[in-house]
Amino acid sequence: AGGGGILGMFLSAVLVDTIGWRWLFALPIALVIVSAVMSIRSVPNTHEPSEHGFDFVGAIISMAVVVGLIVFLHEGPEQGWAAPITLGGLIVGVGSAVAFIAWELRHPAPLLDIRLFGKRSLTSGSVTILVWFGVQAGVFIVLYPFFQAVLGWSGLLATVGLMPMALLMMTSSGLAPMLAKRIGMRLTMASGMLFGGTGLALMAMLVSVDGGYLSVLPGMITMGLGMGLSMTPSTEAITSSLPRDRQGVASALNDVTREFGTALGVALLGAVFTTGYASAIAGNLEGVPAEAAELARKGIAGAQAIADSSEPYAPALFRSAQEAFVQGWQQAMWAGVVVMALLLVYVLLRGPERTEISNGEQKNAA
Repeated sequence: AGGGGILGMFLSAVLVDTIGWRWLFALPIALVIVSAVMSIRSVPNTHEPSEHGFDFVGAIISMAVVVGLIVFLHEGPEQGWAAPITLGGLIVGVGSAVAFIAWELRHPAPLLDIRLFGKRSLTSGSVTILVWFGVQAGVFIVLYPFFQAVLGWSGLLATVGLMPMALLMMTSSGLAPMLAKRIGMRLTMASGMLFGGTGLALMAMLVSVDGGYLSVLPGMITMGLGMGLSMTPSTEAITSSLPRDRQGVASALNDVTREFGTALGVALLGAVFTTGYASAIAGNLEGVPAEAAELARKGIAGAQAIADSSEPYAPALFRSAQEAFVQGWQQAMWAGVVVMALLLVYVLLRGPERTEISNGEQKNAA
């Protein structure tokens, strides 16, 4: 999976650099078509009989939960936290979550049995993956613009710049099971969170426009180590807590928490970054024409477009945008540190127990 993700990153970078960013949306379509054809030709047609039909109501309500909460987090910084669309998203998200729990507890064949979260291993593993993928997504949405807009790199070079973090994550993922056997899953997950929080703090403290790539490399390396150490045992905690006949539920839960965490991370840390950038650049727009100031206020890409012009204020404006980007980055990374610290405390207190994992493994083996 890691190799496939890296290949996808390079393909996306090549498309952006050679054809245009719009072709990024064509790549997933092509991959889906190829996957569908291969699945039809290679995957056997199996069917597991069930006494109950699919939980369509639960599926619809769960989608409303995700959409409502993401709209709330996305629109809050842009429209205001008291804006109708923001409050509407919050009401839909929270209300749907309550309705989903109530429905699933009463359904004879629920889409997701809420009672399963009584298992510490399942709950802590799911929360860890949710938070980690959220933090990772939040880091990526500022790393790529930092490489391209602040440092002036191409999309392909920016992808190469991410490789130390990706390769260390893959390496530490392989070491995590061996470490978990020695010190247990809980402490292995916690050590990964400690590395991750330290990496975020390093990126917040060291990043600078003049420092360039080397100012973020130590944080990327440290965070990559932490990601591998936490994610592998977290997935194992989910799958090992359920018997063999419920591994489909475990796999689906693992995937859903990843995707939901990514969406929430982009929304939350992206909101912190956007707010920090807008606040930092606001004091440097005096004397700049209104149209140019509005472009720069929206994001560093607008300031970069102005920098390509021959306007006398363009170089100073772009430098201000770069500095504002770094300040917004720092605020987002410190927010990530707080989230990671809370997760560390949670896992230390409520992480998977050895006996619980052992019992789950015995059930899976049976």
